[in-house]
Amino acid sequence: MTPKHVVVLLNAGAGSIDNGAHDKLRDQLQSAFEKHAIETSLEFAPGADLEAAALRALERVKRGELDAVAAGGGDGTISAVAGALAGSDVVLGVIPLGTLNHFAKDLKIPLSIDDAVAVIASGAVRQVDVGEVNGKVFINNSSIGVYPYLVLDRERRRRSSGLSKPVAMALAALRALRNLPLRRLLIQAEGWTEPCRSPLIFVGNNDYGLAGTALGARDRLDDGLLSLYVARKQSALALSWLALRTVLGFRTPQRDLRIEQVSTLTISSHHKHRLLVAYDGEIEIMALPLVYRSRPGALRVFAPGTAPA
Repeated sequence: MTPKHVVVLLNAGAGSIDNGAHDKLRDQLQSAFEKHAIETSLEFAPGADLEAAALRALERVKRGELDAVAAGGGDGTISAVAGALAGSDVVLGVIPLGTLNHFAKDLKIPLSIDDAVAVIASGAVRQVDVGEVNGKVFINNSSIGVYPYLVLDRERRRRSSGLSKPVAMALAALRALRNLPLRRLLIQAEGWTEPCRSPLIFVGNNDYGLAGTALGARDRLDDGLLSLYVARKQSALALSWLALRTVLGFRTPQRDLRIEQVSTLTISSHHKHRLLVAYDGEIEIMALPLVYRSRPGALRVFAPGTAPA
């Protein structure tokens, strides 16, 4: 079934659509949907208001005013809207407008506006998993340790100096490696409990590739599992060498990284009550314990290569 009326939610502060580019993007989107005789409503909202906008759109679908909800932006924008729709029957349309677009790429959604809208118009729907940490939904991954500090420092540098994201990230990485955080934590999952002292714990929604061209990519989004990666305690130099070996496609030794597949896990600490947590690029201080779980098939999304709903 081709949707006839779709609302498109966009992050008004995203780099791809700020600087006065709203009108141009509006014209592109409306033209793309008009080709398929789909009526559209475009709503620009600040990033902090996207989830509320998605919840309002969800209610409009339930009242029969809309057929579907689409999100235009990067992974953070898509994740905010997906978090509101997860667990409902409302289908999410993905229009990738970000820098990396991990979720869209893993779903094989084209990166051009016209082609992404064509996927929505096809009416082909699939159900995919989402992850959740203390009630916050993520479509890609969540992490604690060095990465949340990298993101905070990167954004601080971008605001204060106007640096590009890659340059700001590189400078933030150098600083983080000089002050590498090591967390004493307790990880509990199905059938095992283990204390650890780690600079980075990464939890992915399904299994992530860890080498070469497959680095950061997922073959499936419907296995109903979380992938847990725990970096062993090591120096900043050793952690940098681990990252470089991974990018170059070399096998990761078990002594450097513990890898597990779980459906739920809990992270706690005897020394801390709160931790800085990243999920899909958002950063939040969360109370311990951190309770992670996979929600299999919780999100319905327009995606190519699937049967029409």
